[in-house]
Order: sequence, then C-alpha cells, then structure tokens
Amino acid sequence: MRVVGTSTAGPVSKLGFTEGQVVLELGYDDDVDDELRSQIEEVVGGRLEDEDYEEVVDAVLLWWRDNDGDLTDALVDALVTLEDTGFIVLLTPKVGLAGNVDPSDVAEAADTAGLHASVSVNLTPEWSATRLVAPKTARR
Repeated sequence: MRVVGTSTAGPVSKLGFTEGQVVLELGYDDDVDDELRSQIEEVVGGRLEDEDYEEVVDAVLLWWRDNDGDLTDALVDALVTLEDTGFIVLLTPKVGLAGNVDPSDVAEAADTAGLHASVSVNLTPEWSATRLVAPKTARR
C-alpha cells in the first residue's frame, strides 16, 4: 500500500482504501472536498469512477447531504455494483453545517439496507466519514 504524505493518509487507509481498488464516487457536487478525493485517488492508485461506471467496484464513496433524498435507497443502489467484500464510505457534512445528517438517520438507513458501521472518521473540517459493510454472516 502506498502512503500519502498528508495527515489524512492514515484515516483514508483506516477506512479501508488500498492500492489497486476501483472506487465508485456518488453524490459529487461543488461542495465535496477535492483534496480528500485526491488523497483517496493517490492511495488507490487511480481515478475515482463516476455514476456512469457499470463494472463491479471494490468500494463506493457516497457524498450525502440531508436534502439529497432517501439515504436508504441510495445505500441499496450503491450495493448493486459493489463486490461481495466491498464497502461503502458515507461522507456527510459535520454537525452544525448545512446538510448535516443526523447519526440516527445514518444508523437506521444502514440497518435497513443490511449494512452496519465499522469505522467512523473525521476526515476534514467539513466532512465526517462512516465505513459501512455488510455483516460477515450476511455476505452475498
């Protein structure tokens, strides 16, 4: 695994990103953290794929704001192209910022989608990240 020379390399790797992974990015908008995106690309050694990508992926990077719609539906949709051992990193604005998502809403949506949080990290001043995985007993 390559290590990025920035303070977020540890947290980016802690979320499960490793060299060689294919990462699908959903929810991109003008408020995303471009530096974080670049750090993930450096760790995985390639560009993030957009919503038009139709192959199986190792991970999904999902930027989500309170007004983006139904989080459960978005998580279920993200699972469609996800490899059996893959994971979703859900990025939400931090508490007190516009678009922040209540942690209980994240927990409920993840549970309904058959996922659970395995790691939570404060990656940037604006965004929190939660790594969501299918329980080992429920892997497809």
